[in-house]
Amino acid sequence: MRGTKARLEAAALFLVVFLLGVTFGALGDHIWSQRVSGEPKSAAINTNPTRSEVMQDLTERLELTPEQQKQIGTAIDETRVKWQALYSPLDGQREAIRQEGRAKIRATLTPAQQVKFDEFLKRLDEQRRKEAEKQPAH
Repeated sequence: MRGTKARLEAAALFLVVFLLGVTFGALGDHIWSQRVSGEPKSAAINTNPTRSEVMQDLTERLELTPEQQKQIGTAIDETRVKWQALYSPLDGQREAIRQEGRAKIRATLTPAQQVKFDEFLKRLDEQRRKEAEKQPAH
């Protein structure tokens, strides 16, 4: 009995890690497309859904009962809180790395190019700020 419970817990953990990997892989692809290659975001695919969008999609696709919706909603909320707690201490380091990279790029540009680069960064930062505001706060 104890071995069976351990196997079920291991299988559940494996499934959660796999789903999180898929989610963050899709998010990484989205960021690469938007930030690096400049490809427009497809209107048909939402790679950064809100909690309510995820719950609505799962409820429709899986025909969840109200009790299942409640349990899955709790699991999603707990997972998001843990991910945020894991990555929020890195925010300062991420910003320092971003500024260091920007300074290196600016050092190679002419004054006219620097003005255009600064305008580009202003738009990029504004877009990043808007996307961060859309994210649910925990």
